[in-house]
Amino acid sequence: MSGTVSTIIIVIILVVILFFAIKNSIPHFKGEGGCCGGSGKEKLVKPAKLENVIATKVVKIEGMRCDHCHRRVQNALNSMDGVNAKVNGDKQEAVIKLGKEIADSEIEKTISSLGYKVVSINKFFAWGMVICFLLTMITGYKRV
Repeated sequence: MSGTVSTIIIVIILVVILFFAIKNSIPHFKGEGGCCGGSGKEKLVKPAKLENVIATKVVKIEGMRCDHCHRRVQNALNSMDGVNAKVNGDKQEAVIKLGKEIADSEIEKTISSLGYKVVSINKFFAWGMVICFLLTMITGYKRV
């Protein structure tokens, strides 16, 4: 008799666990949720149209696992003033074109606030600015 009672209790526990597992998985299977709990229907924030790109930063990011994660990061970056960002989920990176100088710490703070980890930030200047800088260094030209 005691074996039957313990078997029934175990079956009830397994049914309850299975119920909650299926209940939490249904939105994901319908395409309504991602690994981060977001819906797949979030609209993209339009990136800024930049008159002049002064620099490009490539940010390596850890923790993005689904399309919703990529959209969250891209939307957060494109919400920043003077930023045109595109997130590449396959490479786990964001390519950010800057219309004005933005500190790495601001970018890292924005991404970290979403729960992702910034691994590295590499900056590439626009060629026009590099050439102007080199010419200035070579010729000794000083602005007045």
